[in-house]
Order: sequence, then structure tokens, then C-alpha cells
Amino acid sequence: MKKNISVIEGDGVGPEIMKQTIKILNAIGKKYKHKFNYTILLVGGKSIEKFNSPITENTIKTCLESDAVLFGCVGDPKYDNNPIGMKPEDGLLKLRKRMNLFCNIRPIISYPELDTSPIKKNIRDGVDFIIYRELTGGIYFGKKGRNNDKAYDYCVYSKKEIERISRIAFKASSFRKKKVTLVDKSNVLETSRLWRDVVKKISLDYPDIYLDFLYIDNASMQIIINPNQFDIILTDNMFGDILSDESSVINGSIGLLPSASIGNNNLLFEPIHGSYPKAKGKNIANPIGSILSSKMMLDYFGMKEEGNAIEYAVKKSISEGIVTEDIMKNNNFLSTEDVGNYIEKYIL
Repeated sequence: MKKNISVIEGDGVGPEIMKQTIKILNAIGKKYKHKFNYTILLVGGKSIEKFNSPITENTIKTCLESDAVLFGCVGDPKYDNNPIGMKPEDGLLKLRKRMNLFCNIRPIISYPELDTSPIKKNIRDGVDFIIYRELTGGIYFGKKGRNNDKAYDYCVYSKKEIERISRIAFKASSFRKKKVTLVDKSNVLETSRLWRDVVKKISLDYPDIYLDFLYIDNASMQIIINPNQFDIILTDNMFGDILSDESSVINGSIGLLPSASIGNNNLLFEPIHGSYPKAKGKNIANPIGSILSSKMMLDYFGMKEEGNAIEYAVKKSISEGIVTEDIMKNNNFLSTEDVGNYIEKYIL
């Protein structure tokens, strides 16, 4: 099979983790006789430096024409004082919007071999849930600004935006534990009240799925004290961002978590972590979140066996202690490249 993939390394540790991800995909291609063609594109700080824009129209066009996008991470403190629209993160937000990537899928799975989490082992063992985060609406994309001593960020949602991701989440749950938990703040926010109304109505089409509701503050606590209660968490853009980052505590590192962003015709895959500028060039960043994102990409390509091969290799790497310093308490940790080399060799 032949696939054309747009590759965006991004800023900070992005190039280092992406190097390992491409290495793994090339191993898959070699073993299973696939051809992956890569187009390297600039988004974020590097795009600002070269084009005076966090993303160009040509980059967006190339992404739209590809079979999928592999994304590293963007962000750098030196751009913190840039105006709205000229920050590295604005490039990613614009790409998500233009590709209509309205559904962000973030699986949270525990690894029993790891002991870096502050959560007790008996609480986190067996955790397996997925966060479905709406990605192109809400407060991140609402009108925003500042006027003298005041600032504002509008949060706007339509029924259509809520319906399309909700149906995907309910369908996913029908193949799992048949439970959807809507996380909102409907006791305060009108947008959350709309979410509840729409999701309740959609749930009538899925009578075999149990629908639960939690306020965001309670959900934040429940993920720590009883994460095994969850199957599918459905929520808006900002809440999903916060909850998925919090969920990284279950395994002890945000560097382990992958994600898929999907629209009607487009796909983008990226680890959920940021650019970690302090680690740039040190060969210490955890590549597993990025590597598992490529696994999710293969799954969407229909390459289930190939995706499973990556997952098995990652689990073997973790069980054998072939990991970076973020998930290794003692001094036996390895480098970004060492982890990638091990996983590549295991696949081949």
C-alpha cells in the first residue's frame, strides 16, 4: 500500500521525536511492503522565522491533499509576546480549523510496569478509557481581545458541532464498555447546557449505551481517584485539553500519550505534549507518544496488524525498561534515539 504523509516536526523536541517516529514507520514499511512518502512542512516557530507566518497557505494545501498529517509539537517562549495570530500555536489551531478536524481522540491506557505515577498502583491498574474532545469550536476559537483593563474570550458552540462529535463517541462506545460520560459545567455555562440537551437527545438513538454526566471539577477528581469508572469521556475543547493532560499522571508522563484528530475527509496524528524547549537538542525527550500516534494513523489506514506491531514493540520497550528519563526513576534511563532504535529493531 502507498500513502502520502505530510510531516510537521515543529519546534522544541519535535524534530527529535519525529525522527524516531519516521524510523518506526520505515520499519513497518519494510516489513509489510508498504510505501510511505513523506513531505516535510514547516508550522510554528520555524514557519514564523522563514515565512513570517506560523503556517502558510501552501502548507495547508499540502496537508489537505495528503492521506494524513504527522505532527510533532509547536511552541517557544521567545514568541510569547507575539500578537494574536503570530504565535507558533496559532499555526496548529489554524490547521485544525482548515482541515475541519473537529474530533480529537486521546486514549488513556495504563502500563503496569511503570512506577513513576503518584497514583497508587491498585487505582491505576487496568485503566483504559478514551477522551473525545471537540477540537474546532469553543473558547479556543471564539472572538477574543483586550480593551484597556479588560479582556474577553468568547465561547460559542452550535448544535451541529456538538452532534457530529457526539455520534462518533457513542459509536465508539458501542464497541467498548457501552458507557459515555459527558463532562461539562452546565450549572454555570450556557454552552454546557446546550451540550447536555444535544447529547441527551442523541443518546436516545443508542439505548444500549449508558450516559453519565459529570461537572468538570468533579471529573478532574474522579480521573485521579477512580479512573477505571470511565470508558468514553465526551467533552468540549478546553475541558478535553485539560483532562487529557491531567490523565497523563496515571502513567507518570505526558510523553506517553498519543492522539488522533479527524474530520470528514482529513486526518492528523500527534502526541499530546508540548514542545518542551528546555530539552531541545538533548536527546532526552520521550518519543513514545509520537510513535503511538503513528500507530493510530496506521489503524485509520486499515493497517491493523501493522499498528499492533508498533503497540507490541512499545509495550516491550516499556516492560524491558528501555525508556527515557521521564518514566525511569533511577539512572538507567536511555536516550530518545535509544528508545527508537529498540522499537525499530523489535519490529524488524
